[in-house]
Amino acid sequence: MKFLVTGGAGFIGSALVRLLISMKHDVVNLDKLTYSGNLESIPKNLHTTGYFFEQVDICNSKEIKRVFTDHQPDVVMHLAAESHVDRSIEGPGEFIQTNIIGTYQLLEAAREYWTGMAQERQKKFRFHHISTDEVYGDLDGTENFFTETTPYAPSSPYSASKASSDHLVRAWGRTYGLPILVTNCSNNYGPYHFPEKLIPHVILNALAGKPLPIYGEGKQIRDWLFVEDHARALYTVATQGTVGETYNIGGHNEKQNIEVVEAICKLLEELVQQKPAGVSYYRDLITFVTDRPGHDVRYAIDPTKIKNELGWVPQENFETGLRKTVQWYLDNRSWWQRVLSGDYKLGRLGEQHG
Repeated sequence: MKFLVTGGAGFIGSALVRLLISMKHDVVNLDKLTYSGNLESIPKNLHTTGYFFEQVDICNSKEIKRVFTDHQPDVVMHLAAESHVDRSIEGPGEFIQTNIIGTYQLLEAAREYWTGMAQERQKKFRFHHISTDEVYGDLDGTENFFTETTPYAPSSPYSASKASSDHLVRAWGRTYGLPILVTNCSNNYGPYHFPEKLIPHVILNALAGKPLPIYGEGKQIRDWLFVEDHARALYTVATQGTVGETYNIGGHNEKQNIEVVEAICKLLEELVQQKPAGVSYYRDLITFVTDRPGHDVRYAIDPTKIKNELGWVPQENFETGLRKTVQWYLDNRSWWQRVLSGDYKLGRLGEQHG
């Protein structure tokens, strides 16, 4: 099978691309390469004759159509998106453009391509849209969970733009018969995570002896999902899921933000031989800052459906996944140092095709 992965140089997208390559599938990695797109997240030793890279903006309908024509994919897995809540608050325009208009352009190109397919290939084609649990807003209390039928109530420009894209995908499925699948996942973490997100940000700040900023009192609760578990879930849905269905993907790992930061500090105490100058204990670097506007209090996914219908369960719990993550950042300093310096952006031209 040939997979077209949009946003394949991003955090979750690159984990999916690495998985698909390891399973000997052909992969077309389509990415605009904005600030968070990093081709070094797919090491060159993984590149095969069946791996192709296309630097394309999903809002560019002409180029998107060319990619479909040139590569003839069997499955589209759509992850390309602007995804940082703080950035969406500061500048929502890019989120509207990429997440809504870009998804529309991709849907139209996919529909035209799918309509022109031979009947047997048409039956096997899938358009898998990867979304977030943030479209549901937040939860009251500690007992209830997001399910596939939870009403949408997005809180930020980011989550509102993702909710819009979800609605578009389902509409193209219902109106045009496009064989769509939708997944909504909880917070991901793991190797190759862009340093602006909570877990890598805390790890790298601690290693540098910098403050570890926590919004409010740090009591916001998130359900944490190891990114490689998520990649396996996405592949399972794309290849075994029922057309038209939605599947929630969660890690069974609800933690307050303060618990996450303290767990990272504890691991660093164990794993790092030499602390930065002036640091006695990593947890002393914890600094509470003013909460951001519209900050959701609790997210929690009920993944019963994907477990019962498709047999997927996460392989990592939070403790094992976090240990692997911290160790990866300790072992792969050159990767994140090149991100922090901006050097990862060099050499992008000329890598258009595999």
